[in-house]
Amino acid sequence: MNMEPKQPQKNTNEHLANERTLLAWVRTAIAIITFGFVIVKFSLFLRQMAIVTGNESAVPRTGFSGPVGTLLVILGALGLVFGTIRYRKAEQQLNRGEYTHRSGWLYVFIGFMLAISLVLVVYLVETAL
Repeated sequence: MNMEPKQPQKNTNEHLANERTLLAWVRTAIAIITFGFVIVKFSLFLRQMAIVTGNESAVPRTGFSGPVGTLLVILGALGLVFGTIRYRKAEQQLNRGEYTHRSGWLYVFIGFMLAISLVLVVYLVETAL
């Protein structure tokens, strides 16, 4: 029986950094999902308040908040999946000692977030005027 203590991996810092990156993806995804949920629920709240106050014409039937909120929830869920896949690939590469950084999907994710942000800005400008 070997009683010698285990030697730590040479790349422990890289693995810990990889885990921190995964946790950052999880936090970001939770924030995006929460924001989308709040947008959808606030839209429903406004409609209910309009019905209660008898002023249903004040809240338009069509709007961006429902679809945009739902899109944000879906995008947050995709962020969880993407972060997990990225974590596993980086972990495998670190174990082999041949890590290569790829950021193409990051730009796709950022592009979707930017597009949703622009839709929200347009919606806010239209409803404020």
